[in-house]
Amino acid sequence: MKQNRRHFLKKLGATGAAAAISPLAFSEEIPDKNFLERDIAIVSANDTPINLALIGAGIMGTEDTNSALRHANVKLVAVCDLYKGRLESAKQKWGADLFVTQDYQEVLKRKDIDAVIIATPDHWHKQISIDAMNAGKHVYCEKPMVHSVKEGMDVVNAWKKSGKVMVVGSQGVSSLGNEKAKELLAAGAIGDIVYAEGFWARHSPEGAWQYNVPKDGNEQTVDWKKYISNTTARDWDPLRFFRWRNYLDYGTGMSGDLFVHLFSSLHFITNSKGPTKVSSMGGLRYWKDGREVPDVLLGMFDYPQTPEHPGFNLSLRCNFVDGTSGTTYLRIVGTKGSMDVKWEEVVVKLNQNAESDDPFLREQAKLRGATEESRAKILPPRETVYAAERSWKGAHYDHFGNWFNAIRTNGTVAEDPIFGFRAAAPALLCNDSYFQDKFMKWDPVNMKLI
Repeated sequence: MKQNRRHFLKKLGATGAAAAISPLAFSEEIPDKNFLERDIAIVSANDTPINLALIGAGIMGTEDTNSALRHANVKLVAVCDLYKGRLESAKQKWGADLFVTQDYQEVLKRKDIDAVIIATPDHWHKQISIDAMNAGKHVYCEKPMVHSVKEGMDVVNAWKKSGKVMVVGSQGVSSLGNEKAKELLAAGAIGDIVYAEGFWARHSPEGAWQYNVPKDGNEQTVDWKKYISNTTARDWDPLRFFRWRNYLDYGTGMSGDLFVHLFSSLHFITNSKGPTKVSSMGGLRYWKDGREVPDVLLGMFDYPQTPEHPGFNLSLRCNFVDGTSGTTYLRIVGTKGSMDVKWEEVVVKLNQNAESDDPFLREQAKLRGATEESRAKILPPRETVYAAERSWKGAHYDHFGNWFNAIRTNGTVAEDPIFGFRAAAPALLCNDSYFQDKFMKWDPVNMKLI
């Protein structure tokens, strides 16, 4: 990354006079700032057209498709959804000539479709992914890759057999922030990792999955029988269809929906395969609307020492009743400092230059022989900010670019099914720990329960 020399000189001029009279001027200056850029383009020179289909045209399906269509030579050919209202909306958004259907098998039979986006509720991810690859389609599947740990290897094995390109949609894996954090950790910028923590905070009906229920959402416009055909038989319930994340038959709770992003980022940055011990607790504190999953969830995870990284612990929190409203971060703590990692920014904080303001600790330092320096020093910045350039198109755009490039060049993606399963598994086991009230043991190398 290039240093912003003009910014540095401007800071130097502003602090020059102060530095002459204050030895602390440099240590108290504003954080050093750098701009993130990518050395390798995520878009291939190969411009082979790709015909795309969307299966599941809800909130994420729409967002994913809009991101995909920002890329050149990508055309949306078909849309599938179990609710007819979304099919009508798809034609309004993307063209009246779209092929639309409530049966995803009709999409997979089409010879003019190269790849599919799967953005259905979680309980359909496994089967549609496998069916799509068996039908010769490349797959972009939203996270979590599967609805339960027992489904993971079925998808991995189908992918290996198919020869198709499958990517899992934890888009942060393709972000500039994650890439820079990975580089900084490998370079020893914060020393050896010892601890990490992540937090998702929301405080709104929509953030807590109280999505709109359309007035025309009924058994005549929704294929309810198909929706529940791979899970528990129930009478029609519009909340279980339109607010599916609140129910265990279809969703994976806070951990499957949000923790999985943090696992994906952490595993990408550290090269980790995952934790070996999982525990969680939480509760339903506020959104008592009939949902089956907590609205406050805490997870603890033990990562043992491996050839890829030292042993460390991870703490994750998710709160849908949070008065701070909107805080999200992943913090990696090492022996020399820490990194706050976001998709568009990394903030490195070093502790080497920090002095304690605790008089007891200062006296103890003297007893062990520490002495005060008689002459002031010029110190490196204690905080450095790396921020994405304004021209960056975002992690969603890059994640699709990575997929399209791999399709066109028979290459690899940032989050293949093995990576996706290793990110999903501890999130799903977090749910299991909560509902079974016990520690869960996991083998992240062989990807199986112990």
